[in-house]
Amino acid sequence: MIRFASKLSAVACAAALALGTAAHAQNGGDPIDLVALNAIKNQAFQHSQVMENLYYLSEVYGPRVNNSRNHRAAADWAMKQMKEWGLQNVHLESWGPFGYGWQIKKYYGSLDNPSYAALIGFPLAWTPGTNGPVTSEAVFAPLHTEADFAKYKGKLKGKIVLFFEPRTLTLHTEAEAHRLTEAEVEARAQTQDPSRSGFGGAPNAAAPRPGDITPSTFSTAAASGQVLRNKINTFFKEEGVLVAVTPGYNGDGGTVFGSYGGSQNPSDPVGPPMVAITPEQYNRVVRLLDHGEKPKLTFDIQVEYQRDDQNGFNVIGEIPGTTKPEEVVMVGGHFDSWQGGTGATDNGTGSSVAMEAVRILATLKKPMARTVRVALWGGEEEGLYGSLAYVQKRFAPRTTMVKTPEYDKLDVYFNDDNGSGRFRGVSALGNDQLAAIFRSWIAPIKDLQITTVTGVTAGPTTAPGGTDSTSFSWIGLNGVGFMQDPLEYGTRTHHSNMDLYDRVQKGDVMQGSMIEAWFAYNAATRPDMLPRLETPAPDPKAKGF
Repeated sequence: MIRFASKLSAVACAAALALGTAAHAQNGGDPIDLVALNAIKNQAFQHSQVMENLYYLSEVYGPRVNNSRNHRAAADWAMKQMKEWGLQNVHLESWGPFGYGWQIKKYYGSLDNPSYAALIGFPLAWTPGTNGPVTSEAVFAPLHTEADFAKYKGKLKGKIVLFFEPRTLTLHTEAEAHRLTEAEVEARAQTQDPSRSGFGGAPNAAAPRPGDITPSTFSTAAASGQVLRNKINTFFKEEGVLVAVTPGYNGDGGTVFGSYGGSQNPSDPVGPPMVAITPEQYNRVVRLLDHGEKPKLTFDIQVEYQRDDQNGFNVIGEIPGTTKPEEVVMVGGHFDSWQGGTGATDNGTGSSVAMEAVRILATLKKPMARTVRVALWGGEEEGLYGSLAYVQKRFAPRTTMVKTPEYDKLDVYFNDDNGSGRFRGVSALGNDQLAAIFRSWIAPIKDLQITTVTGVTAGPTTAPGGTDSTSFSWIGLNGVGFMQDPLEYGTRTHHSNMDLYDRVQKGDVMQGSMIEAWFAYNAATRPDMLPRLETPAPDPKAKGF
């Protein structure tokens, strides 16, 4: 009786599994391999190495300013790990030229009088060191437009110059970290009113007027930002400014947001040493000056320029496919970071998740028809340089859209670059067929709080921007991103001195690793490649790296 009951139970379970699989396969979805799903979950949650990956990227090798020695050392470590996990074709794929690498070796800043205070901050990227401690009077010389240069001509030599207006700070009355509610997740998946400007999303905030000098326009990676930095650096250098100081473009309470100060391009002008400090301390110095005090500041800054190899690189590794190895599924995130923190949430998490996803799949040793390739991109922070160079060389230049043989063999690229937050949804790129397939993959893991497919009515990617998945979708490939809980990414860690290991939520990156491995496995094992929308027409005016 017991043995017979067991057989009946096994038959019932098989029937239930078959019914569940059929349900998932309806409405354009895929059948689901629950055995593989359980194995992936076991690796992701019981044997996770994602935080160990992050430890090395953030604590040992961070920050990883593109092309810096830290960046290259982290790449060497990542390749060693991939090889130990059994990945093949592990290598650095060069692109460029990019320009100089740069990193901080030492930073000290202080207000010396009327009373001492250590200045919380960091040097801005691609600005020089002080060649030992330097002390001088502070001067407030706010720049609003290029016309203001004339006001200060002959007045800044040997001075430490505060060149932005003080920032107005407000009381924090809400928590800086936020998880999306179910209603918010659902709202982000809904089509916006198509009569509104910017169909598919909210209208953009008003941009600064052309020529405005603000902490944001000064820090932007856009070409206009570099033009502005070059003009300011040239003026400061000609005037003999000792050190230039900013309050950062965001943050307070000890959090400083900052990025660029100079340029990686060897032909661009090099200005004075430049630092961002907390706005409270910046504002204090300005108030002292306004009241007739003559505060002195001291800075001791040491930086290193890496000039040996001016090409950038991407880190690549593969799990070869069994029956369709020429077809490729990709996962990745950008490997470079800014210098204020250690690049933990931007984008140590995305890189660590991608590495963990391929480790999981390599450890399972389950045959996958398609090759799974991991890519850790360089130069994302400066304008998606690494991924743009990769897709246009490998698949198609956007200007001509003359496709290489690899174009039709790239199945999908999954990208992670929104901080530490858990995955709550996935983009369908305006493709209803892709949306149906993704819904079937999500169905058995909704308990992990990924519940929705977004972007079902999204338009085509008209220009790359924001993150590396858009480099793929810009040329008509499936470049897919995940919607994540924002946590404190925009309020505390993104491009700041608080972009640190302890701001990463372990359970969230474990969840992301499991889901990325699951999505890659499904794409690599389904009978057909994922559907795509129509290939875009050539754009002769397109600017790719």
